[in-house]
Amino acid sequence: MLTHLTVQNFALVDHLELEFNSGMTVVTGETGAGKSIILDALGLTLGDRADTGLIANAANRAEIHATFDISDNQPAKRWLAEHELPSDSAGECILRRTLGADGRSRGFINGAPSTVTDLKTLGEMLIDIHSQHEHQSLLKKDNHRRMLDEFGDVLPLAAQVHELWEQFHRARKRLESLRTNNAEQTARVQLLAYQAEELEQLAIEPDEHISLEQEQQQLSHVDEILRNCDAALQACELNEEGNILSQLTQALHLLQAIELEALAPVTELFISSKIQLEEAVSDLQRFADTIEADPQRLLEVEARLTSIYDVARKHRIKPGDIPAFTLDIQAEIKSLDNVDAEIDSLAVSTQALSSSYLEVATRLSRARIKAATTLERQVTEQLVKLGMHGAIFKVSLTPIETGVIAPGGLEEVEFLISTNPGQVPRSLNKIASGGELSRISLAIQVVTADTSKVPSLVFDEVDVGIGGAVAEVVGSLLRNLGGKAQIVCVTHLPQVAAQGHQHYLVTKSTGSGKGKAQAKAKTEIETLPTQEKIEEIARMLGGVELTQQSLDHAKAMYTAAQAN
Repeated sequence: MLTHLTVQNFALVDHLELEFNSGMTVVTGETGAGKSIILDALGLTLGDRADTGLIANAANRAEIHATFDISDNQPAKRWLAEHELPSDSAGECILRRTLGADGRSRGFINGAPSTVTDLKTLGEMLIDIHSQHEHQSLLKKDNHRRMLDEFGDVLPLAAQVHELWEQFHRARKRLESLRTNNAEQTARVQLLAYQAEELEQLAIEPDEHISLEQEQQQLSHVDEILRNCDAALQACELNEEGNILSQLTQALHLLQAIELEALAPVTELFISSKIQLEEAVSDLQRFADTIEADPQRLLEVEARLTSIYDVARKHRIKPGDIPAFTLDIQAEIKSLDNVDAEIDSLAVSTQALSSSYLEVATRLSRARIKAATTLERQVTEQLVKLGMHGAIFKVSLTPIETGVIAPGGLEEVEFLISTNPGQVPRSLNKIASGGELSRISLAIQVVTADTSKVPSLVFDEVDVGIGGAVAEVVGSLLRNLGGKAQIVCVTHLPQVAAQGHQHYLVTKSTGSGKGKAQAKAKTEIETLPTQEKIEEIARMLGGVELTQQSLDHAKAMYTAAQAN
């Protein structure tokens, strides 16, 4: 449960320390005193949207700490362990939120930086806030299914239905897309098959065009190559006087005859040059012996190159890219050939998902019918207690069209009300008046809170529009809930305030400085001992001026409530 709340520089609060006990805690104060500041601060720690306008004047940062005892809250303890967040061996969990004047906010769980999403997720396991604004949300049909599923404890089953719907929707969308594009894909396959056959017939090897271009260059210049080779050999011929090799040999003999040490390196170079020249002449001779004119081979090479160039130009690629392009064509054909198989697979998959959806959604429908029956009975009973005699609360479960797979299950959920005997139950927004809607909302909240697994429940002026004997019933209902969960109730009704085990009074004061401009409004909150509780209840009964009559009435009301 919530055990401690620290508020610093938030709205009209400079500093606030509040301790919370089990049972029912009431928060009262005059209109405009700032009763809801506590809930606004608490909401911030639970992941509500941050607003820099909530930072106290002249402060750079607002900070709120909310401490919870989770020693008996197994879901919260498991969540902390799963997210590897530090936990207190004593079972204490601290949510902290800071809000800077620059608009940046930060969240922490047990001292570790955490996202707003994490604060919200964990917060939903710790505390549940019911506000008067839920009167309006009650008029929205979309919220009715969620409230019923929460009451029936079937949210996991509803989530499973929604997940199966998403899987079915994705599979069906893909299947329809494949079927729609099947004609275009057939034409594409035919084109690719033609291209693949052409490339298969070409059967080009990697870098084949490079070797062919070299061979074509050689075959088309055979005569010139042979002439040049023969001239080079003649220049180096050993048997002819004056040739290069004989002159090099003669120069070498002259150097060797000198026998001068300083010329030894030069002599070595001449020897090396002679050896290399002899090898070059030998290699050139072998090359020349292999060269011969082959007009037929030249025609074949040129024809092959023409075929390669034509294919490359046709597909607007380079000749060297043809092998890779061929592989791409083959891969795409294989992929498109699998379309029919994928269509068959998706057809089977969507059918299986449809069957799974129907099975789970049917179980959800049965659970909803059971939960709806219980919710109808309990809410109707609470409405009678709240003075709406003859009122009947109904949960309409309207089957959706057969064969339609919807994200929310097999039925539409709507809350209906009949406020007078014999009246056909109709939508809340068509029947209920403002005051009636407040009581209907409170009845639903009390019933759903009674089955809630959240250990702390907060009610923010949900008793608006209620008074008299009904107000006593409201207070009694909330006090009874306090025996099952921690209740915090912001109220303006003395009948409700009298039921509290703990009482906080909110006041607003204006301190003045040296000038009028220095005046500053400040909200303060104090816990009330028994006598001051009675005085506050008397004020709520009769106004600012306390009379003995109002005090006696307040004391009697308080004593009777605390005796229960």
